[in-house]
Amino acid sequence: MYVLCLRPFKRKQSGYFYFRKANLFMNPSQLPSKCLISVAGMVGIGKTTFARALAGRLHFRTSLEKVDGNPYLDAFYKDFERWVFQLQIYFLGERFKENKRMDAWPGGFVQDRSIYEDTGIFARMHYEKGTMSEADYRTYTSLFDAMVMTPYFHHPDLLIYLHGSLDATIKRIRSRGRGSEKETPVSYWQEMFQRYEQWIAHFNTCPVLKIDIDDYDLIYHPDSLDSVIPLIEEKLASEAGKKR
Repeated sequence: MYVLCLRPFKRKQSGYFYFRKANLFMNPSQLPSKCLISVAGMVGIGKTTFARALAGRLHFRTSLEKVDGNPYLDAFYKDFERWVFQLQIYFLGERFKENKRMDAWPGGFVQDRSIYEDTGIFARMHYEKGTMSEADYRTYTSLFDAMVMTPYFHHPDLLIYLHGSLDATIKRIRSRGRGSEKETPVSYWQEMFQRYEQWIAHFNTCPVLKIDIDDYDLIYHPDSLDSVIPLIEEKLASEAGKKR
């Protein structure tokens, strides 16, 4: 079977790839059964849809971000300064527990949003903007380091970063976002967009694969996801070779 495949054509020093389209033969997935893939990217970029589709194609389980039942999310968007610390602590605890659950499972997982985005983007942005106090930020980052930045924490085998243009990203937020997100000023998303691009350029905790949202269409062309699987295999094989 021949499929439309995305092939890396330009390697960046930061370790991620851009893609171009090509017709290639795709073999069945050779990914290890015990594998953790995290999907990162802006709010509304399509992480959940992508994670579900990829997990289904790989026969992995999904780990989806818990939004329903979050006691702080709606209040946070109405008053950043009042609720940002509580929200970040809540997300840290939930993501840490979820990581432990995935680590105990013998099979593979595709995770919707990584734990690193919370500290590298959200908490830092609110601290630098003055909506999170220095004491709260130091407490949060200290707790994050103690829980996550240790040899005992299972970091992802691969982080897939979904990105698109600012206009395309904001359009998705407006069409797919939750009510509180749609009411958030565009300036907030503009700043977050820039911070995401800066963050991923320096992220080195695990291997990164960067994919443009214009290079696949899961709604009208679900098979376009098949082209991502060889890239995942290649990236993981390359990283495994470095460790030998």
